[in-house]
Amino acid sequence: MLVPMFASSQHRRDCARKQQELRTKRQLLPTVYSQPLTDDDQKILGLSLSQVVDECNATAIAPSAVLQTYTKRSLLAQDATNCLADFMISEVEKRSVPLQRPLTGVVVSLKDCIDVEGYDTTCACSGNVGHPRASSAPIVRLLRDAGAQMHVKTTLPTGFFSLETLSDLFGETSNPYNPAFSPGASTGGGGALLAYQGTLIEIGSDIAGSLRYPAAYCGVYGMKGSVGRFPSYACESPLPGLEGVPTIVGPMARTLDDLAEFWKRVVDMRPWLYDHTCSPLPWRPVDFVLSGRKPKWGIVWSDGVIPPSPAALRALNESVDALRRAGHEVVDFHSPNIVEGLKIGYKLLFSDGGETLLAPMRKGETLNGGLLNATRLLQLPLFVKKALALLLRSLSRPTGRNDAWAALLETFHEMTPADERRTIVEREAYRAAWHTEWQAQGIDFVLTIPHSLPPIPRGETGTVSLVSSGYTFIFNILDYAAGVLPVTYVDELMDCLPEDFVQSKEFANFNDIARGAYSVYDSSAMHGLPMAVQVVGQRLEEEKVLAGMKIVEQALWEAGKGFAPKKF
Repeated sequence: MLVPMFASSQHRRDCARKQQELRTKRQLLPTVYSQPLTDDDQKILGLSLSQVVDECNATAIAPSAVLQTYTKRSLLAQDATNCLADFMISEVEKRSVPLQRPLTGVVVSLKDCIDVEGYDTTCACSGNVGHPRASSAPIVRLLRDAGAQMHVKTTLPTGFFSLETLSDLFGETSNPYNPAFSPGASTGGGGALLAYQGTLIEIGSDIAGSLRYPAAYCGVYGMKGSVGRFPSYACESPLPGLEGVPTIVGPMARTLDDLAEFWKRVVDMRPWLYDHTCSPLPWRPVDFVLSGRKPKWGIVWSDGVIPPSPAALRALNESVDALRRAGHEVVDFHSPNIVEGLKIGYKLLFSDGGETLLAPMRKGETLNGGLLNATRLLQLPLFVKKALALLLRSLSRPTGRNDAWAALLETFHEMTPADERRTIVEREAYRAAWHTEWQAQGIDFVLTIPHSLPPIPRGETGTVSLVSSGYTFIFNILDYAAGVLPVTYVDELMDCLPEDFVQSKEFANFNDIARGAYSVYDSSAMHGLPMAVQVVGQRLEEEKVLAGMKIVEQALWEAGKGFAPKKF
């Protein structure tokens, strides 16, 4: 990406400095990392996380050999997708990897918002270049003690909030399945790296879907836990100090078994001894797994803002059909109004008028279109936004078409401390309403989609809008555990819109946000891109959600519709 000409000279210099630093670090790597993959490398790539640990602890494979294999793949991933933000390989080479540990030899990448001593935590902002951190985040210290090898940092977008991963600092990251499309955001670099087998585990973060979107877009697995379950301290947030909708750190993996095993092994390390924000909650057995009971599933078909596209709807329908064939009870979940929850969430996100979000950014630093639109909206006086909302409600035809968008538009404004406290009270009442419905309807899980669209074309976050994040953001507001797993691929014939769709009554009833999102939907261009579903449990039910994800995956395989990732 070219740095804008109107950007500050210091911004341009620091972007150039970081790019040169990355080139130099890569050039200084031992030549073995640039050599073709060997048969031994291929064997290592075929090992699960558990197998890597077992082989390393048995000294059948050296941790250095695992590092070498995954570094080779990470360099190939960088060349193909531009997914790396820093190299930490030389530091790993200097350290002795402890044996007989729960993660001995496991290669882990870190999103470039996680503090590592001696390295910048840029968060894709040029002002953070040349300011290495004095200490490492608790999750980094825990992983080192567990025997893991953290070899690279991965790219993220400036400002975090985005459906694509781009910045002046690192450029644009592409989707491994099709370079014309986004890998998701804000953990987009990690999603691309995982899909390319450049790491076994990526540690990302999630405030509105930032870990789950890249998992969905790149055909990998990820789960956001509840507050306090996974070490998150010293992992930078786009909104530091915000407790109303906190940023959650969590892992992504190429396979579900690796994701579940990693979660368990991290919790078994007693993360509360490393991170004061972690709850002292050990890993627990799942009741329906022990008893053999088949859990009950509740389906959320729409977030009330953007209906699922044909590809997203097929992914959900195929999952529902597979569960029913496997003998599970599947019902429609009648949730509290999701738009009302999103209104609460957006008020809390931007309660300071965007001040902390924009503070690290320099003049002229490029923002994605969605975040740029949001910041412009925040800068409008509240009475102007209320007037716009009134016009949307009164002039839109059919009547009521834009009511959801009008309601959300009014939430993008600064609040007083008293207003924010009242909004927290609203949030708790909303959480209580969900809890009541969950218990009343007797479900174990919610099953839904992570987004209404497949991976979007690069450069289209502004068209699709950040408000399209309702399917994921609502579970941050609720603080529910939520995991994403790939289930199918876009099919240009099965997933196409009717030729006259824009003239249809269905489209006529779409709000303006939905119309914008659907304007980029093209099943032909998107053919072959991964599609995912989202499994949701209640607070602190991470073990249960992982077990639920396994049930969906197994049911799809038994139905002959299992997801097979592409090899790059």
